[in-house]
Amino acid sequence: MHPTARQFATQVQEVHGFEPSIEEFPEGTKTADDAAAAIGCDVAQIVKSIVMRVGDETVLVLTSGANRVDETALGAEFGVEADAVRSATASEVKDATGWSIGGVPPTCHATACPVLADPTFDASDEIWAAAGTPEAVFRLTPETLRTLADPRFVDVFE
Repeated sequence: MHPTARQFATQVQEVHGFEPSIEEFPEGTKTADDAAAAIGCDVAQIVKSIVMRVGDETVLVLTSGANRVDETALGAEFGVEADAVRSATASEVKDATGWSIGGVPPTCHATACPVLADPTFDASDEIWAAAGTPEAVFRLTPETLRTLADPRFVDVFE
């Protein structure tokens, strides 16, 4: 197992008492479509970890692989205009989460940024999220996502 995926497994076990079953795919799981194809699941079952800047705040948005973040709705959720919402840069992602783009898990972050989640996850029995690298994922349920990430489920998606 890649050392970064192992680091995630250790952290989530220590912090939450959850032992993830991590699967690695050498062909990569960088995009939701790539992840779904590698895993053999529907793209809607992929948890995309999108790190956004909303005004002066960094926010992690967990969206279904079938959806996109609606920047206007996200801004409204935080009381800012859409032009104050943007994707975080690679360094902002790393600073806020401790993980690099493509491998950001839904939990065990470097900072306590707000976490929002897509309500459509409840339509699936199992979902898949990044486990620290662009090649590593782990299976979880929507209920486990609630436990691990403590997100606010809101509809800020297209």
